[in-house]
Amino acid sequence: YYPVGEDMAYIKDIGNADVRSEGMSYGMMIAFQMDKQEEFDRLWKWAKTYMYHAYGPKQGYFAWHCTTDGEKLDTNPASDGEEWFVTALFFASARWGDGEDIFDYRAQAQEILDTMLHKGEEGSATATNMFDLETKQVVFVPSGRNASFTDPSYHLPAYYELWARWGPEEDRAFWARAAQASRDLFQRTVHPKTGLNPTYAN
Repeated sequence: YYPVGEDMAYIKDIGNADVRSEGMSYGMMIAFQMDKQEEFDRLWKWAKTYMYHAYGPKQGYFAWHCTTDGEKLDTNPASDGEEWFVTALFFASARWGDGEDIFDYRAQAQEILDTMLHKGEEGSATATNMFDLETKQVVFVPSGRNASFTDPSYHLPAYYELWARWGPEEDRAFWARAAQASRDLFQRTVHPKTGLNPTYAN
């Protein structure tokens, strides 16, 4: 955890000397669990300042990979980052209440959820939904061929159950089905002897 100035901070990937959306969102979840709102807010502001796409075809998503100075190294989103951002923000709303602008945690969570499920409706050639509407499964990367398969480690059925309670009402049935789809996937993909999942799966 590295503070930046008076109101931001990032989680550094020590092995690669960079910042990743998964690390930032994991850090926010840890800060929430430790009841550290200042650290939570600092991480969230850094992510929104440097990783978030405020405009363009990937608007609403976060770049998964940045330098510690905030330069985007890869503009594509990684689905696990958004998933953890959403749930950390919902939890923060329940524990600390909602503030203004980017610290209106619940509104921010709802906004990301809406992008994750409805991005494809914009007809963009470079950004799709983060969930496959037919199989109700999270995709590896919401872009091109990478949106045609999944990553078992990205499946978070307990989170989807919560989104089915707290997310936009019109999408709650989808999230409930996504939770079941993930549990079904685990049954199919986990190796019967090792208990391990593959890196990727159809």
